[in-house]
Amino acid sequence: MDNIIFLPVAKTQNLCVHSSLVLGPHIKAMGPFPVVSLMVGSVVLSMAPDDNFLIDGSNATGTNSTGTLIDTESRDAQRVLIASTLTFLVGILQVIFGALQIGFIVRYLADPLVGGFTTAAAFQVLVSQLKIVLNVSTKNYNGVLSIIYTLIETLEKIGSTNIADLIAGLLTIFVCVVIKEINDRFKHKIPIPIPIEVIVTIVATGISYAADLEKKYNAGIVKSIPRGFLPPEPPDVSMFSQMIAASFSIAIVAYAIAVSVGKVYATKYSYAIDGNQEFIAFGVSNIFSGAFSCFVATTALSRTAVQESTGGKTQVAGIISAGIVLISIVALGKLLEPLQKSVLAAVVIANLKGMFMQVFDVPRLWRQNKVDAMIWVFTCVASIILGLDLGLLAGLLFGLLTVVLRVQFPSWGGFGNIPGTDIYKKVKDYQNVIEPEGVKILKFSSPIFYANIDGLKSSLKSTVGFDAVKVYNKRLKALRKIQKLIKKGKLKATKNGIISEPGINNEVFETDEEPEDNEFPTKEVEIQVDWNSELPFKVNIPKVPIHSLILDFGAVTFLDIVAVRSIKTIIREFERIDVRVYFASYQDNLISQLEQSAFFDDTVRKDIFFLTVHDAVLYIRNQMTYNDNQDPIFEKVELSSSTFPFPLSCSIHSCNFHRSMAHSEVSILTKPYCSLEIDSACIKALTSYIRTLC
Repeated sequence: MDNIIFLPVAKTQNLCVHSSLVLGPHIKAMGPFPVVSLMVGSVVLSMAPDDNFLIDGSNATGTNSTGTLIDTESRDAQRVLIASTLTFLVGILQVIFGALQIGFIVRYLADPLVGGFTTAAAFQVLVSQLKIVLNVSTKNYNGVLSIIYTLIETLEKIGSTNIADLIAGLLTIFVCVVIKEINDRFKHKIPIPIPIEVIVTIVATGISYAADLEKKYNAGIVKSIPRGFLPPEPPDVSMFSQMIAASFSIAIVAYAIAVSVGKVYATKYSYAIDGNQEFIAFGVSNIFSGAFSCFVATTALSRTAVQESTGGKTQVAGIISAGIVLISIVALGKLLEPLQKSVLAAVVIANLKGMFMQVFDVPRLWRQNKVDAMIWVFTCVASIILGLDLGLLAGLLFGLLTVVLRVQFPSWGGFGNIPGTDIYKKVKDYQNVIEPEGVKILKFSSPIFYANIDGLKSSLKSTVGFDAVKVYNKRLKALRKIQKLIKKGKLKATKNGIISEPGINNEVFETDEEPEDNEFPTKEVEIQVDWNSELPFKVNIPKVPIHSLILDFGAVTFLDIVAVRSIKTIIREFERIDVRVYFASYQDNLISQLEQSAFFDDTVRKDIFFLTVHDAVLYIRNQMTYNDNQDPIFEKVELSSSTFPFPLSCSIHSCNFHRSMAHSEVSILTKPYCSLEIDSACIKALTSYIRTLC
């Protein structure tokens, strides 16, 4: 019923009987599927072409103007053996995949992808059944645009439509749709849904038999249905090597189709799908079926739609269906021979309504998430144009591409503080947010790796408003100019700063009042340049209005080695222009990744990491307040004993000195100094901190 092309073998009806296996609370009916049928048929035709069964003395290739000279009995027997062997091998592969927990791939079948794919599958089934309703014959197309070619040829031959089949099909569709609508609207009043499919089948069979539609109107009927089963036959293991590649593809495609259809109803009826269970269930079923000349089993879309619309929601419905098929093959097949094929096709089309209603999900998806809507449309169009197998692969790759692009180009922005709180929000989105003075906060909402590290760098430049590398190069150029002016005698370096000759503006250099000789080193003079002022010579140096940069890594889940190296380079670039870089809200695993990547050294230490952005801001404020109270030229501090007088108005506990300054609320003392008993480890920490301040 679902097949676009029936497998060109003898007794194909015997290949359509499938074993049933409980798959859990799934609304699915097992059976053939058009794409799987085509894939199996291509393997069978390639391994058993007509040329291999030409009767001796024939000078033809199988069919010619003189007739067919082929040993059809041997050919069909061989094709049945190939199909059953392929089914057996597909089952083995599916069981192996399930045992190896390969079912995780079901996670990559997103709902928009499944919606687009199943809608395209419903369209393919519609086209395959349309030619049956019209009773026109078409070529067997396969591959890219096969659905389109079939539809075009069907419409081209619409003039040869059999009127009896068309009327029967249209009436069946109308009656089924109306009764199903009644069942849906009055389901709370009707204890059991009206089994309109069964009723229509019985009535149509009786009318066709009584009116003798085949002879009078040349209507297409089911005709002969062989009774009984073929005896079990072991697969031909010697063929495995020739079909292993095709078996792998069929196993994956059959599984993907089954899971895709299953997820549609799983979403509708709120139950979960176990991908590994699906693999094992279908694998065992195909192994068992392969011994009885059966076809590769997957989810039959039309049968599933019929089962769901008639109220079948458990595996009991599958058992009943299997029982009816068994009874029909054994005893009732003869009674269904007068039934018109157009009636069966119409029943299938009427039950595809639910699948086609998924098209109305696209506008809703577009309003909610445009990327998901694009995945739905792309998968549907690709499946129609390329075929369901390649279309599913294309949709899966497109979905993964959207994920990569969203990670590669994530959201980012400068953050500020909501006054009176420790909450920080994006400056562009909130009006009352205030950025801390001299501090820029950047949040990068993505894992950082080789593909988006350039995005991090560009977002940094946009947030701080300058390029750290260019600023550093400009400053080097300015310093070289200063050196030239000093050599020419236009500028003079002294312990008070730089003294310029008359006519040279020297306001850009920081000068202090002349200290006493015993308070100032005589050999080294530190000259500080205010780079944000106008220089007395023509050098365009970008302004650096900040002294600190905080990177909010709350949304960063991992870093690769490229990202680690690049971040370390970023720290050094900003340090060279006197901008300190801090990290906040980091994930715990990031520290381990950084340690393994040799990120930390003497210049990049762990004390630049803070649990929250607010902790980092408090630390920066404390540090800047302390620096403002210090003399611009620092004296050398010698630690010579275990008792260390430290000139700060604070109490410090243990050796966790840096963290105390960063996070603790310090207690103000009345004495200007406090003596601490410290060990060697604490001395090292204090020395490191003083070096940072100086």
